[in-house]
Amino acid sequence: MFTHIRPAVVTLLLFTVLIGIIYPLAVTGVAQLALPKQANGSMIERDGKVLGSALIGQNFVTDKYFHGRPSATSAPDPKDDTKTIDAPYNAANSSGSNLGPISKKLLERVKGDADALKGESGLATVPADSVTTSASGLDPHISPAFAKAQAGRIAKARNLPEDRVRGLIAELTEHVAFGLVGEERVNVLLLNLALDRLTST
Repeated sequence: MFTHIRPAVVTLLLFTVLIGIIYPLAVTGVAQLALPKQANGSMIERDGKVLGSALIGQNFVTDKYFHGRPSATSAPDPKDDTKTIDAPYNAANSSGSNLGPISKKLLERVKGDADALKGESGLATVPADSVTTSASGLDPHISPAFAKAQAGRIAKARNLPEDRVRGLIAELTEHVAFGLVGEERVNVLLLNLALDRLTST
């Protein structure tokens, strides 16, 4: 019996060390050497203070900032731990919405968001990402079309020419990788920080 158990135990210990210790340390070491910023969360700092990550959206709500796409993430209700409350961009609870296409709550929310953006932008139709949530609820990017739809509101709130705000969107637009992968997008946090720098000079 021991002749069968001993190889099994040795194999278990060997692969535990190889796959559970050596491999993760090697991957972590290579990542820290080759891409340290990305390996540490793509954190964005200003004046030595971490403002957020380029990989996780934030809930900007004031008129002087670009708003991200809706987020369906939630958090435990502090008053009743058997329930949840809306907590946009809650990185501890990444999730999309479970509301179906005929959900009254979803339809009311989408219509409200669309009507609000139409009212402020004068658009007849709105970009899809302005009213739909991402699968993770943490998407840090919006489409250039959604950003441009907000340019008038931001220009007014910051007393800037709208063309200057639109120029900033164009400068920070990330293009399709290799002409094939992904879509054009703008990082909301980077865009808002650029706005702050623009109005502070």
